[in-house]
Amino acid sequence: MENKPNPIIIKNFTTECGALYPVVHLSYQVFGPALNTAPVIVVNHALTGNSQVIGENGWWNDLIGENKTIDTHKYSILAFNVPGNGYDGSIIENYADFTARDIARLFIEGINYLNVQQLYAIIGGSVGGGIAWEMIALKPKLALHVIPIATDWKSTDWLIANCFLQEQILKNSSNPIQDARVHAMLCYRTPESFKLKFDRTINEELAIFNIESWLLHHGKKLQKRFQLASYKMMNQLLKTIDITRNSDSFEVFASKIEATIHIIGINSDLFFTAKENKETYQELKKHNVKVFYKEIESIHGHDAFLIEFEQLNNLLAPIF
Repeated sequence: MENKPNPIIIKNFTTECGALYPVVHLSYQVFGPALNTAPVIVVNHALTGNSQVIGENGWWNDLIGENKTIDTHKYSILAFNVPGNGYDGSIIENYADFTARDIARLFIEGINYLNVQQLYAIIGGSVGGGIAWEMIALKPKLALHVIPIATDWKSTDWLIANCFLQEQILKNSSNPIQDARVHAMLCYRTPESFKLKFDRTINEELAIFNIESWLLHHGKKLQKRFQLASYKMMNQLLKTIDITRNSDSFEVFASKIEATIHIIGINSDLFFTAKENKETYQELKKHNVKVFYKEIESIHGHDAFLIEFEQLNNLLAPIF
């Protein structure tokens, strides 16, 4: 198992908005069998994630690994770092130059560089799932299965509004990462989730509510491992998911899809709502796309895809 990201240098990359980057650092990790010796699954990370999908600090150990639902005896797992996420040491200051589609283009260049002809699946949660939508929109024959979890093919007005507030905090706060994270946690969870967990209890030691100490803890934790430029970049990508921007209509996109799409929504997601997911499912069905909609039932909201592993395993098992 490879432990540190391998570099790929992509030269003369022009973003959608016309910014030319003579060099973009793209890095990746592979888990399981060597590439092209087994079916390949690309795993796209979420906002604060990275290419370390499994292992000591792996963020999806419950789902992926030896004898797990996505079995690394059977599948090669390929995970890229979103350029600028900071995990491989590279930072991009001009985050507004990039959209989710630019990242999808870079990932496709990486797949071509590694001589992988076709993927068994692309899977991603949240912004990672949005990038998966963008990848299949750019290259309809890229994968047999696309599994967008807790995401959609577009950022809604509600999501854009939250990302806008995140950006304001990141630009204007004297404690940007911590403060932005506190706000973000309110979008990732639900009122019911907080009630169940805290129920207005008080942290005697700090003389504040437990919900407050928990939010502060999350803010401090992220501050230790995440850079400001990385947060701005990932927030920008979350805001710019839209497979139809300067591109084909949704109908044209649907007519080109060859992959089987497995949409996984969360009934309590405040960020990418189940209602939007169901509308996407109905639209794709209308165009005879092989599409399935499944739902995680949880009070925990958007973060349920990182919490409700048993449900997620059960939903994904038939595909793998």
